[in-house]
Amino acid sequence: MSAVEAPCVLLVMGVAGSGKTSVAEALAARLHWPFQEGDALHPAANVAKMQGGTPLTDADRWPWLDRLADWIAARLAAAENGILTCSALKRTYRARLVRPGVRLVYLWGERELLAARLGARRGHFMPPALLDSQLATLEPPGADEHPITLHIAPTPAELAGQVAAALAVIRQD
Repeated sequence: MSAVEAPCVLLVMGVAGSGKTSVAEALAARLHWPFQEGDALHPAANVAKMQGGTPLTDADRWPWLDRLADWIAARLAAAENGILTCSALKRTYRARLVRPGVRLVYLWGERELLAARLGARRGHFMPPALLDSQLATLEPPGADEHPITLHIAPTPAELAGQVAAALAVIRQD
């Protein structure tokens, strides 16, 4: 797929274990777009809190969301495409990030599948114990947010293909 006419930032969202990073990396390779792992922009205090098994509060998240919003704004201002991962669990968080040129990619799955993935994951600061707090916080995007919504059962490469196909259709409308 070629780059879209206007700059586009894909915000790949979902709870821990939904495959945001894997899908975003596959998308970046497929589309040849820059990719930013949203977790890499967390302040050290947030990472330490999550490593300790403590869920983040809204007050913890706002500075992180501002860093993500700055990354999005820089891409769009430079007329560059991009792909960013972020759990974006609440509508208020997405409102801070989404603007013209930003498209949500919502990855969802059943709790059992998410828990199994988290249990198999190694080397990530997000402990499986925080899954339930993420699911309790999650406000799935509404139709008015125009998400590309995908179940996480397919492989990341297959999901990236589905996103690319959806983008092609969206750009034809």
